[in-house]
Amino acid sequence: MRATHRTAPFAMALAVLLGCGDSREPAPPATQPPTLPATTAPAGGFSVTDTAWLQLTIAMDERVLRLLDLMPARTADPTLKDLSRRLATEHREQLARLRALHTRSGGPTTNPHEGHDMPGMATAATLTALEKASGTGAAYIFTTAVRAHLDQSIRLAQSEQKSGTEPEARALAADIEAARTDQRGRLDAL
Repeated sequence: MRATHRTAPFAMALAVLLGCGDSREPAPPATQPPTLPATTAPAGGFSVTDTAWLQLTIAMDERVLRLLDLMPARTADPTLKDLSRRLATEHREQLARLRALHTRSGGPTTNPHEGHDMPGMATAATLTALEKASGTGAAYIFTTAVRAHLDQSIRLAQSEQKSGTEPEARALAADIEAARTDQRGRLDAL
């Protein structure tokens, strides 16, 4: 399928959103844009960048919530228990806002990132490892995975603010960037 004026921006948005944040050297640019399902066309003032950011951030937050909910049972450290609970509450609040905005955008109702492990996303292997760990092992797994999530969330929110077009999506991205920066500071203070 050839890139058209509607698919070219989505391909660029997808490349920005999926390509940023990996600590390894960036992958070379794709030679062909992905074939897009018709349901990805945004509604109203939402650009494909806005829709892609909402979908990816929702998928990342859903996945990290499993990690955050698991941690209190894996540690005796009251500071880690408290941090994981507070981060879970904050992520749930922002996830509700993300979902409401995604609904308003008219984006697809299915999760296009289901089963994908992308930079900053808590993987099934990480969750399994945390389920089996305790003490310092659990703390290491938890802090490493949450740090990666927060860093990637910040980069994605910055990309949305720079390239998105819908004012409410850009404002939410600014809120999320500020929240994740604060959360990263609390994590680093442990």
